[in-house]
Amino acid sequence: MKKQLFTYAIHEVAGYINWLYFFHAWDFPPRFASIADVHGCDSCRALWLAAFPEEERAQAAEAMQLFKEASRMLNQMDSEFTTLAICCLCEANADGDDLLLDGCRLPLLRQQTSVNPEEGPYLCLSDFVRPLSSGVTDCVGVFAATVDRRMETLFPDDPYKRMLVQTLADRLAEATAEVMHQHVRRTFWGYAPDEQLTVSQLHREEFQGIRPAVGYPSLPDQSVNFLLDNLLQMADIGISLTEHGAMQPHASVSGLMMAHPEARYFSVGKISHEQLADYASRRGLPATEMEKYLRHLL
Repeated sequence: MKKQLFTYAIHEVAGYINWLYFFHAWDFPPRFASIADVHGCDSCRALWLAAFPEEERAQAAEAMQLFKEASRMLNQMDSEFTTLAICCLCEANADGDDLLLDGCRLPLLRQQTSVNPEEGPYLCLSDFVRPLSSGVTDCVGVFAATVDRRMETLFPDDPYKRMLVQTLADRLAEATAEVMHQHVRRTFWGYAPDEQLTVSQLHREEFQGIRPAVGYPSLPDQSVNFLLDNLLQMADIGISLTEHGAMQPHASVSGLMMAHPEARYFSVGKISHEQLADYASRRGLPATEMEKYLRHLL
């Protein structure tokens, strides 16, 4: 196992923020996130504003002001706070729908419903890792990224600024994972040493491989965090887990990194009670316990 910790100044990751999701958190339509691509001069902002229909300009002006205040807040926090990440590269093989990571077994879920049967077989993340039967060891990355937990306690008496910091913290955690993953691909793992992608290309996930996160459609079981923590020791970057596997600070993200050139994202979708029972058995837990985490998929 190869393990590395990363610490970033906020200005080192702020340029990787996906502002689309920031504005979504504030209930702005996606088109207003384009303000983040506009040069900061008054004339450029005026041209951006004028490009919207007259009936949308008031909301566009609100989005512009929000982005200005978010940028100011990032600058304000830059001198005091950092973001953090941790990554382990594990020797790995697939064993059916399980991953074997440095001897630890990570059970996974396979799609049970097909969106388009012509696209091929139902997918499981283990499909993108060499099978144990091949006799060839593969590699899978395990990661977590977070922010300084003190950020989530700022401005307790100012609801607006508190929400501004919280929504920025969420984006900073994701941006930290983006920066860390880029370094992993180029250097730490080094399977794409010549990669040269713009931030927009990174957001469109044009790099080789995938970075499925816990709680997202291809890795929907939050309790997987307990298994990842056994490999990562998330406490090394200040992350603790609740009894239900949620990460604290809330502005944290964890998951896997896979390098297979054909790896892609998918949604596990709905599962049957039979699959729940099989998954629980592979986890070594009662089906009733696993149902707490997967009820939304049944």
